[in-house]
Amino acid sequence: MTITFGSLFAGIGGFDLGFERCGMQCRWQVEIDDFATRVLTKHWPSVHRERDIRQCGRQNLASVDIICGGFPCQDISYAGAGAGLEGERSGLFFEAIRVVQQLRPRAVVLENVAALLTRGMDRVLGTLAEIGYDAEWHCIPAAAVGAPHIRDRVFVMAYAAGSRLQEGAGLRSDGESPRRRKSTRGSSDGSEDVADTDSVHGDYAGHGAGVLRRQQQPSRVLGNSKHWIIEPPVGRVANGIPSRVDRLRCLGNAIVPQVAEFVGKMVMERLGKEF
Repeated sequence: MTITFGSLFAGIGGFDLGFERCGMQCRWQVEIDDFATRVLTKHWPSVHRERDIRQCGRQNLASVDIICGGFPCQDISYAGAGAGLEGERSGLFFEAIRVVQQLRPRAVVLENVAALLTRGMDRVLGTLAEIGYDAEWHCIPAAAVGAPHIRDRVFVMAYAAGSRLQEGAGLRSDGESPRRRKSTRGSSDGSEDVADTDSVHGDYAGHGAGVLRRQQQPSRVLGNSKHWIIEPPVGRVANGIPSRVDRLRCLGNAIVPQVAEFVGKMVMERLGKEF
């Protein structure tokens, strides 16, 4: 039996491509960006597609085994103002939770920048627990799958906890997404070190099974110094490339498909054992 998935915040399809490589089938995608939607339409012409997650739910999205999505990072990233899950964009996490509550998939996979570890991970895990999902998480760099750049990202894999997953559990009486309650919990000691994306040494281990070790990739030589490439060298000032700004923006937001494939295999193995 083929495992099906739906893709929230689909972007240009990094999750979708990686999960399909695992043998899963994409049933629907949700993406509001015009350029990214054109990319999805080109590569997944027959997949059902919606634009605004705030207008999505059981009324227009089919039931699936897995819901995945890399919710916006702008309010979580250390480069931003730090509004976290209270921010207008990163706060769309709660819309994803609303969709999960309505469709009740067997598993949920969420992705964000490593800064989530100190800017909202407690609330992400707590909210998932409130609606009946047990979660584990892993911080996986693109370098772990052979990329010549670091690109740390946190992947949260949550699984329905049996009878705890009830119809409408945690939903507001008005049917809207859960309230954005401010957390009173502080970050644990050492969490800043865990989320340090400047470090280029050491191993990467997530919570629970599945340890990834960063592969030693060749350093890039510039002048007399050697250093890791933080992002792919994609020619950010190249002239004559159609829609280059849109392409580069979407590449910057995209999930590395090889990492998504690795995560997808872990989820499929877990589902095969417990369901």
